[in-house]
Amino acid sequence: MHKQFLNALLSPLLPALVMLTFLAVALGLQHSMVRQQDQQIQAAIGQEADNLSRELTERFQAHQQAIYRMAQRLRVSPDMTEATWRMDARNYLSNFGIYQAIEWIDRDYFIRWIEPINGNESVVGFNIAFSDQRRRALAEAAANDTLDSSGVITLKQGGTGLVIYAPVGSGDDNNGFIAGVFLLENLADTLLSSSLRSDFLITIAENGKQIYQLAPANDVSTAYSDSVQADLLSSTWQLTLIPTEHWVQKHQSSLPWVTLYTLALMGVLVSLAGLLIQLVLKRHQDLLKTRYDLEQEIQQRQIAQRNLARLESTDSLTGLANRRFFMEDLAHTLILADRHRRQAALVMIDLDRFQMLNDSLGHQFGDELLIRVAERLNALGDERVMIAYAGGDEFMVCQQHVENIDDVIHLLGQIQKCFTEPYAIQGHTYAITATMGIAIYPQSGVDADVLLRSADIALHRAKENGRNSYQFYTEGMQDREVRRLELDKDLATALEQDQFVLHLQPQLDLNTMEVNSAEALIRWQHPQRGLIPPFEFIPLAEESGRITDIGRWVVMAACRQLAAWRDGPLSRMKIAINLSGRELDNEDLVDHIQRALTLFQVDASRLEVELTEEIFIQNIERNRNQLKRLHDLGVLLAIDDFGVGYSSLAYLRDFPVDLLKIDRSFITNITECPDDAIITRAVTNLAHNLGVKVVAEGVETEEQLEFLKNLNCDVVQGYLISRPVEATQLEILLRDNPRFVMASNP
Repeated sequence: MHKQFLNALLSPLLPALVMLTFLAVALGLQHSMVRQQDQQIQAAIGQEADNLSRELTERFQAHQQAIYRMAQRLRVSPDMTEATWRMDARNYLSNFGIYQAIEWIDRDYFIRWIEPINGNESVVGFNIAFSDQRRRALAEAAANDTLDSSGVITLKQGGTGLVIYAPVGSGDDNNGFIAGVFLLENLADTLLSSSLRSDFLITIAENGKQIYQLAPANDVSTAYSDSVQADLLSSTWQLTLIPTEHWVQKHQSSLPWVTLYTLALMGVLVSLAGLLIQLVLKRHQDLLKTRYDLEQEIQQRQIAQRNLARLESTDSLTGLANRRFFMEDLAHTLILADRHRRQAALVMIDLDRFQMLNDSLGHQFGDELLIRVAERLNALGDERVMIAYAGGDEFMVCQQHVENIDDVIHLLGQIQKCFTEPYAIQGHTYAITATMGIAIYPQSGVDADVLLRSADIALHRAKENGRNSYQFYTEGMQDREVRRLELDKDLATALEQDQFVLHLQPQLDLNTMEVNSAEALIRWQHPQRGLIPPFEFIPLAEESGRITDIGRWVVMAACRQLAAWRDGPLSRMKIAINLSGRELDNEDLVDHIQRALTLFQVDASRLEVELTEEIFIQNIERNRNQLKRLHDLGVLLAIDDFGVGYSSLAYLRDFPVDLLKIDRSFITNITECPDDAIITRAVTNLAHNLGVKVVAEGVETEEQLEFLKNLNCDVVQGYLISRPVEATQLEILLRDNPRFVMASNP
């Protein structure tokens, strides 16, 4: 308790707290006094405004009664002469001194007499019922013997003013009106006292519109104002008073500020005294604390060193060993294995489709997935198995003591079990698989770096053969990997030097026995290795991102070939090109195809785009938009390799598909395998019901061709028809082969 009290006294916040307390009290008192003073000033302005409203109303009512009495005299003396009336009017003008003029208006609302006549000659004969509204108001006043007001108007004789009408008799006895004309400026000046004029800015508004303003000589204070209403017959005036700075200063007092400064000065003095006391106490306290701080610093350094050692060996995201620490431990493991003549295994694990999930669902999802996978893999770790995170979507596992290959197979089975159950992430479950590459010491490498490279090569081979599998490193993989890397490097040169060629495989229309279309298949004419088939370089292009540039080349080459056939016997020929998923993701795809069609003046219906079923469903909404744009362009759309993916005819309904290509795996045994025949017949019938044509791939025998004819298949393609050939050979093939009917020009 004593220590806490001492710490409170030594706190640097205490003087500031004392100062703030005094300042808060001072500000509170000053604010309260200023607010009370403002309320008093506002009340004084309100009192002035109320007095002004009351005085204006009372005076105006007196003038109303005077006009009404003059009208009553004329009613009692209907035979009053004009001279007598003018004398009476001059008396009113002299006695009240506020009227601009007094008028007599006949029953038809025309002004007949006006006093004074000088300056008002133009008013005689003026019809005061100049609108339906004024006529109704005057008629109502005459009928009920009540006063009427024109409101603020522009006077006929000039200026802005107000007119009060008093009926001379009512009903059938009405003999017109006596009207008192007030010039607005004279009326306001007469009713406003001199003190109000000098101390306030006075604004008069009628129905929200300002009609008069009297400004004082001094500046006004906009912090204060008050508004009141004054009812003047049928008009309501709003009077607004804003005081001058001089008037406000006379009603303000300096007491609030004197109070503020006095209390603030007291706070400064008390705070300074507190600081002096703290300095004395703190000097003694610092001497006692020096030794304790030195001991604490030594302990903190020791803890920091331990944490640094842990961070250097551990990945911060997954909590597993990091790559650097794992490689050091692997090198030590291989030294021990060599010493005891044992084997060791290195397993590289790659998460399938991780990049796609990470890009589509976000990096937070990717991080959570890596953490969940690390938790399951970490459960496999023991004194003989070490788990590490290699970075990206890869993990590494080292089995330190391997007796035979069964030990490794058992470990691979345990790793695969980690991916059997789906992962629950962000409220949803996701089925994740993994591909693995395995290298065995010493057969696959004699040091850690070589062993790691061998496992990575085996992993790449496993991914080529299909995901969710594993592959052991074997002799020859290194040579193949080197060749693959060389091909990848040559791809850029191939694009620059236009080393690609287009081969075409004709498609036979079974209804007409004509060849109206051909599938474009790209080949690489390598200057050293000769003609390279697509299965060797297309996966490389997919990995490196060059597939988009290759796809652009195919589109241009196909359109160029269609343009070359425009005036020949193949003028009706269509060319089908294949698109990859990466190309379909490209926003510029449709625009590029349209530019190619326009450049070579090719009709869009002569170009067909083929995508595998897997690509169709990778991003349904995005692909639907892209394919709709292609469909609107007029390009034909086809699903390739149907049956080996999701095999859902629902996509034929959801996408604008024109053709469906049944995969060759169903056609190969269609004459021997009843199941393949039933599936092919069902797909054909359903596709026809949806208005989609069917193309059969891989037709190689006459029996298959005849069977497909009987199934009402639309188009066939395969080696029986023709292998892929260059464009220059296609016309010769179609002309010389008796199986085909050359398509006639339209």
